[in-house]
Amino acid sequence: MGTGEPPDAPRPAPSSPGPASPASSGPAPAGTPPPGAARDRTVAVSLVAAQFALLVILVLSRPRWAPPPPLRWTGLVLVALGLVAMAATAATLRRGLTPSPLPNDHAVLRTTGPYRFVRHPMYTGLLITALGWTLASPGPVRACALLALAVLLGIKARWEETRLARRFPDYPAYARRVPRLIPGFRPRTTHDR
Repeated sequence: MGTGEPPDAPRPAPSSPGPASPASSGPAPAGTPPPGAARDRTVAVSLVAAQFALLVILVLSRPRWAPPPPLRWTGLVLVALGLVAMAATAATLRRGLTPSPLPNDHAVLRTTGPYRFVRHPMYTGLLITALGWTLASPGPVRACALLALAVLLGIKARWEETRLARRFPDYPAYARRVPRLIPGFRPRTTHDR
């Protein structure tokens, strides 16, 4: 998940519960989920399940050949770097950490720590770890799972960002300044907002 500002940052006002039903004369009762919340939860669970399945394939598939020692060591270094990046992100998020692409009740907009470099440092760390694992013990199934994971995390990041922009008014400005997954990489498109 890609949220957070320093822990003392002001919390955003709760989002409005949505329009009242046509039959009612007043606002919706407090605690009513916004329209589309059930669909969002279903999509979020599906994305997390697909990610978990690809990680299982990536970890449990058998390597097909032994890489040369320099490639193996490069892979192991990348695994370590990816794990460090994920640990730093988890420490930054604290109680806002969740496997779901939907921000939880403790989430605040994070723009410091690893979030200075990319909007989704947990996904970046996961991809670095997966790449390292694939290089350290290569195989065609593992390589396909890595590619599928990269595509899935790109989709998940974009989907998550629309929800973050709804929750945090400053998110679009942050997204214009900071790349999504690769530090320093800013593609020339209008879609990366």
